[in-house]
Amino acid sequence: MSTLESIIWTTLGYLAMPTILIVGFVATAIFSCWALNRFQFSEKSE
Repeated sequence: MSTLESIIWTTLGYLAMPTILIVGFVATAIFSCWALNRFQFSEKSE
């Protein structure tokens, strides 16, 4: 494997896990906000 290929694969390897975690967090947040708005789960402070 050439040096360039090695650098590319190393960079991809180090970026994969944080990217997966961040995308998962964002997707969960979006889904949660959608579900709360869709099913009207809101505090009613009256």
